[in-house]
Amino acid sequence: MKTIAAGEFKAKCLALLDEVNRAHETIIVTKRGIPVAQLTPVLKEYTQETSLRGSVLREKDIVDPVGDTWEVDQ
Repeated sequence: MKTIAAGEFKAKCLALLDEVNRAHETIIVTKRGIPVAQLTPVLKEYTQETSLRGSVLREKDIVDPVGDTWEVDQ
C-alpha cells in the first residue's frame, strides 16, 4: 500500500486517480505523517445504475400534513 503526503496528493491528484484505476492499488493520504484519507479503486461490479439500487425507500407524499394534532407549550 502506497502512502503520500496531502500536499503532494493535491499536486498530483488526477495522475494518482489514474494510477489507482490502472494498478488497482490503494493509496493512503497523510497529513503530518498521520493517515487522513484512503483512495481505493472502484469495484469492477460497480455501475452507476446499480450502485444504489434498493437503498432508497419511496414515500407517496412527504410534504402534506400527517393529520396529527400537535400541542405547543408557550
